[in-house]
Amino acid sequence: VQLQELGPGLVKPSQTLSLTCTVSGESITTKYYYWSWIRQAPGKGLEWMGAISYSGSTFYSPSLNLKSRTSISRNDAKSEVYLQMNSLNPEDTAVYYCAASRFSWVCRGAVSRSDYHFWGQGTQVTVSS
Repeated sequence: VQLQELGPGLVKPSQTLSLTCTVSGESITTKYYYWSWIRQAPGKGLEWMGAISYSGSTFYSPSLNLKSRTSISRNDAKSEVYLQMNSLNPEDTAVYYCAASRFSWVCRGAVSRSDYHFWGQGTQVTVSS
C-alpha cells in the first residue's frame, strides 16, 4: 500500500488548507482499514488530527484547537482521502502525513509509528503571509 500526500505548500493565515492523500495498492473501502491524518510541527511530536474508516465513519481529535476546524472526507472512486482545515494560523505550520492502519484504536488518537502499517512521505505546509 502506498500513500501520497499533495498540498499547496504555502498558505496565508486565515485561509483554508486542503490536502489530498492518494492511496494505491489497496481500496480505501477495504475492511478494516483506518486512514488517518497526522502532523508534526517543527520541534514537536506527532499530533493526530483525525481519521476516516473503511466504512466512511469519521473521527476527530478532541483538541479544541483542531476539532472545530478540521474535516476529513474521501472519494472512493479516486481512492483519495482529504483533509480540510480552516482558519489557519502560523502554529499550523507542519509536515502533514497520511497514514493507514488496520488497528481500530488509532481512531482514538494514536500517534505511535508502530500503530500504523503504512505512511506517506508527508507534505510540508507553511502558514505565512
